[in-house]
Amino acid sequence: MVESVELPSRLAILPFRNKVLLPGAIIRIRCTSPSSVKLVEQELWQKEEKGLIGILPVRDAEETPSVSPVISHGVGTDLTERSSKTQASSTDSHKLNGKNPQEVIHWHARGVAARALHLSRGVEKPSGRVTYMVVLEGLCRFSVQELGTRGTYYIARITPLEMTKAEMEHVEQDPDFIALSRRFKATAMELISLLEQKQKAGGRTKVLLETVPIHKLADIFVASFEISFEEQLCMLDSVDLKVRLSKATELVDRHLQSIRVAEKITQKVEGQLSKSQKEFLLRQQMRAIKEELGDNDDDEDDLAALEGKMQSAGMPSNIWKHAQRELRRLKKMQPQQPGYNSSRVYLELLADLPWQKATEEHEFDLKAAKERLDSDHYGLVKVKQRIIEYLAVRKLKPDARGPILCFVGPPGVGKTSLASSIAAALGRKFIRISLGGVKDEADIRGHRRTYIGSMPGRLIDGLKRVAVCNPVMLLDEIDKTGSDVRGDPASALLEVLDPEQNKTFNDHYLNVPFDLSKVTFIATANRLQPIPPPLLDRMEVIELPGYTPEEKLRIAMQHLIPRVLDQHGLSSEFLQIPEAVVTLIIQRYTREAGVRNLERNLAALARAAAVKVAEQEQVVPLNQDMHRLASPLVENRLAGGGEVEMEVIPIGENNHEISSALNIASPLVVDESMLEKVLGPPRFDDKEAAERVATPGVSVGLVWTNFGGEVQFIEATAMVGKGELHLTGQLGDVIKESAQIALTWVRARAADLKLAITDEINLLQGRDIHIHFPAGAVPKDGPSAGITLVTALVSLFGQKSVRADTAMTGEMTLRGLVLPVGGIKDKILAAHRHGIKRVILPERNLKDLVEVPSAVLANLEVVLVKRMEEVLEQAFDGGCPWRQHSRL
Repeated sequence: MVESVELPSRLAILPFRNKVLLPGAIIRIRCTSPSSVKLVEQELWQKEEKGLIGILPVRDAEETPSVSPVISHGVGTDLTERSSKTQASSTDSHKLNGKNPQEVIHWHARGVAARALHLSRGVEKPSGRVTYMVVLEGLCRFSVQELGTRGTYYIARITPLEMTKAEMEHVEQDPDFIALSRRFKATAMELISLLEQKQKAGGRTKVLLETVPIHKLADIFVASFEISFEEQLCMLDSVDLKVRLSKATELVDRHLQSIRVAEKITQKVEGQLSKSQKEFLLRQQMRAIKEELGDNDDDEDDLAALEGKMQSAGMPSNIWKHAQRELRRLKKMQPQQPGYNSSRVYLELLADLPWQKATEEHEFDLKAAKERLDSDHYGLVKVKQRIIEYLAVRKLKPDARGPILCFVGPPGVGKTSLASSIAAALGRKFIRISLGGVKDEADIRGHRRTYIGSMPGRLIDGLKRVAVCNPVMLLDEIDKTGSDVRGDPASALLEVLDPEQNKTFNDHYLNVPFDLSKVTFIATANRLQPIPPPLLDRMEVIELPGYTPEEKLRIAMQHLIPRVLDQHGLSSEFLQIPEAVVTLIIQRYTREAGVRNLERNLAALARAAAVKVAEQEQVVPLNQDMHRLASPLVENRLAGGGEVEMEVIPIGENNHEISSALNIASPLVVDESMLEKVLGPPRFDDKEAAERVATPGVSVGLVWTNFGGEVQFIEATAMVGKGELHLTGQLGDVIKESAQIALTWVRARAADLKLAITDEINLLQGRDIHIHFPAGAVPKDGPSAGITLVTALVSLFGQKSVRADTAMTGEMTLRGLVLPVGGIKDKILAAHRHGIKRVILPERNLKDLVEVPSAVLANLEVVLVKRMEEVLEQAFDGGCPWRQHSRL
């Protein structure tokens, strides 16, 4: 608020062209010209206290001067010397340049001292010019006695025009002033009341009327009106309080009258019949005419029902206007016209979409959610903890933007079922959208309605089916999208999975924005490599590497067996699978990261049992009042193919005795012999590694695949040739280079490894080397087989077998330094599944062992190495022979 201030005798002057700043008004200006920038820097920016400057109105010479006093270029000696340069100083919005240098700029003799409320400095690019943004508040009037220059800007000697406190008290007792004050306040209060009715505001303005002195209030009110430059100058020159108050009352009253006239015109327009009412009347007449002609049908009733459905859909106002426009166009069309059906289907989609309908989230019970996750999934402690953290944040802040979780892992580890459990814990509806094999961008964004057979994208279609705007949406197999001439679906997902952008997701079919920010997105993938980095950056990756044999056993007993029995119409009364048999299935028939093959094998056992139960019911018909009869005698006869003997129970016996006789039945218990009969001979055993590495030239490596970790044998052999290296096994470029590096390192260290007597002997002289990666139908690539290749070559040249209980993974440099690799947890789990007892890892992968289950580490010996020499020392029984002082 304006306050009384003491003005200095001189003030720096900032000219305002055709604009007036009144006391109490606040204005923001942008200074870019050299003179105004210099003024702001010298008078405002460099001063610690709030600086004061003077604001002087200026007018062009060709404009007719008013009766108010003006200063021409002849005032002041300094000004006379710089008369040709007066046009160069101004703010951006009130520039004085661009005029003829011979023209004279007229300065107003009275101005307003202003105080800077806010200053900000900026630099324009690419010119590098400095600019200032200044917020000024008018304080009081002054009169210019002399105008001069200081550097590039103007300075003036001034005289204050404000009345003293004694003069003010004398004027306030004047009856004419009191009458003018009452009239001004009454007019101002009437204006405020009218504005308050129209704009629902005005409380702060009423406070001003009661607290601010009347002479300052007149300036503040007039400064808020759009008036001419001459009227602004007249208000500025009104130093006498009575004249100022009379002029302000006239301006306020004129503004009040203009508002009343506009209000009368509005009321007159609203009193006329609106266009929609006319259309309604005409449509009612059209319907009556059709009824008289017998040409009435149910189409209009359907359209009326559609319109009612659209009204209850809760669309935003801008979309509702778009839908109304489309509906009016549809009503004017005949059903036989082209485009009628497509337009109607479009409107039905708009009506069916859940614009506002959402699932009401219940109060989160974290303990119940944790119990639900534990009951649905065994293990996965890290994943469950992350989900509980997410639910805890949602409980504290329901409108928080949740992260986009991306579960990455081999098939069968429970990625999709985890998303379903999250939906159940949140109490929301769940919808799954499969992205595997999607190559058309229109599957995400939809087709434009101009195409024949256009339809919305999968996201909008899924929301229509689920009928709520806040479901848990699973984007399954996000790593298996492709791109071709039809677009890139992964790039279209960038908008979907960005919380800052998906508020206004624009489906091409809808052609109106739809808010996806309330949807909880969860993605699944088998690999991270195919996912584009910008898309991966929008998601929080949670890895599910696989299960240990112990975890698989618990999953089978708690989840898989009950589900398999239920799917095959069995129960534990008919079939029992002991833990020992499940362990045999895990060890001998499945070596996967997930549990899908384990479930298939259990299903095979259930099918075999179902055959026996079904045959028993066919051969032994039972009365509907009796339970099934399943005695050991019946089972033996069924197995032997003989006739069935029945025990006849008299009807007159006691019911308790009958039930006791029927409960003698025993369930079918799976044993090892039935296991081999149903599943066939074992597919895996723990002797495979020992048999494969029994001869020199074979080493055991650990690799990562789409299905988790795997054990990879590498075989090397020598033959008569020309010293060439042959590689087979459908290998990529990276692994081929690793083989070449391994061979080079072994040849360079042949003497140190005692593979050659001297350094001059060439290991490849007269022979070729063939390195093979078995399972040649499977493509292989990646930088993790370096140390395994070197071990195989050293074993070949040294005719010494590698330890059968040892597997290794790691890349090496040409100088023998072992580099870290990825997928450590998957690889260690694979070694554990194959019965490997020792694992050689790069030393820099020590941090990755934290994620490996402690039960697995307890059964493995993990050897950490830093150089290739340490790998060879650990890979062979008794170590590897080295010279005492090996040359590096």
